[in-house]
Amino acid sequence: MQIDPGLFKSYDVRGIYPSELNDDIAYGIGRCFPSLVGGARIVVGRDMRPSGESLFEAFARGATEAGADVTYIGMVSTDALYFAVGKYGFDGGVMITASHNPAQYNGMKFTRANAEAISLDTGLSTIRDQISSGKLPAPAQSIGKIVEQNILDGFAEHCLSFIDAKKIKPFKVAIDAGNGMAGETVPHVFKHLPCEVVPLYFELDGTFPNHPASPIEAENMVDLQAAVRKHGCDLGVAFDGDADRMFIVDEKGELIDGSTVTLLVALNTIKKHPGAKILYNLICSRSVPEMVEKAGGVPIRSKVGHSIIKKTMRERDVVFGGEHSGHFYFKDNWYADSGMIALMQCLEVFSESKQSVSATIAPLDTRFRSGEINSHVADVPAALKRLQDYFKDARVDHLDGVTIAYPDWWLNVRPSNTEPLLRLNVEGDTKELMERHRDEALGIIRE
Repeated sequence: MQIDPGLFKSYDVRGIYPSELNDDIAYGIGRCFPSLVGGARIVVGRDMRPSGESLFEAFARGATEAGADVTYIGMVSTDALYFAVGKYGFDGGVMITASHNPAQYNGMKFTRANAEAISLDTGLSTIRDQISSGKLPAPAQSIGKIVEQNILDGFAEHCLSFIDAKKIKPFKVAIDAGNGMAGETVPHVFKHLPCEVVPLYFELDGTFPNHPASPIEAENMVDLQAAVRKHGCDLGVAFDGDADRMFIVDEKGELIDGSTVTLLVALNTIKKHPGAKILYNLICSRSVPEMVEKAGGVPIRSKVGHSIIKKTMRERDVVFGGEHSGHFYFKDNWYADSGMIALMQCLEVFSESKQSVSATIAPLDTRFRSGEINSHVADVPAALKRLQDYFKDARVDHLDGVTIAYPDWWLNVRPSNTEPLLRLNVEGDTKELMERHRDEALGIIRE
């Protein structure tokens, strides 16, 4: 079978339906997946995209012909799928989703038992090669069965187990589901809390009629910011399409970035687990390791990317990990990420504070960050060399791309895995420092 070379990515399968990802490929993945995870019990969920139903049916046909029993949990968030895999002891899980991508896309995320992520290096390339060559595993003598299970109340109970729900104040919270899966999961969780929810775009609609379900882009947060101000909310929350990532705005409608949320949850975690190891990716603010250490925790710096982070957390017994991109990982969630669990912890911190959300985060958010800026470049290695030659008196490391560090500012440049693109992040102790070195670095990258 002809497979688009870009369909199988580092951490998932994702492409335009049906020109890149179609039902035949989904069937092939279903035939291969049970032997990859070495088990006959598979759980599958999907998001609200119109193509999700036929992709599920094709995958399930392949998996049952391979002898696996498939439990279908319907339309859920990705973190609810991870919960189902871990809680109910499945051999593997598949989430049919294209996350924050536009409506014409769909995809799949995969886990082994205990919600352990499967990447290109740990199995996806095997499935890709089997389908490409036409050498699918032989059908089983006995076809598996498909059953349905509702797991969302169990998922809500699990998320709430990370906090003392009785402590949560009756906040007014605007929540933008972006027509994504948070429209389904938020009501299940918040019915147990005293908060008043102002809902935005809770209708499940994979055509995204209001705005893309990608809250990391500031333009997709405008409606939420306006709702917070209009309704006098204590805070606002936005989820991406498959609701595994979460972003917050304060009571003024001002954006709170992923580094600050990482730090909020990290400090809350250290209070409950003194001396805990806290992982942060190298794009997070310098404030994260500084304040984690000050609070008695052990900061661990990591490359960007969920399968790398989950593996590191398992190997080093890390209690919590956070990324600038809105992914938050928990040891007690099978090391998987969950925007909902992170939100519960933030509500707990805000409830214990005697101040507004903006005043609570002010001591944690004292530096200035550029956000991620992408540049198309003809020669990536040459651009990286120009940067290092220019900043030759800096402290340089190559954990993930190139990090160039000075006492009062730093930058990181990472190449894209899939295209000739460089991703730049800059942080400075002052806004002037950040802006000056951001523009300087962009000039060198783009020359």
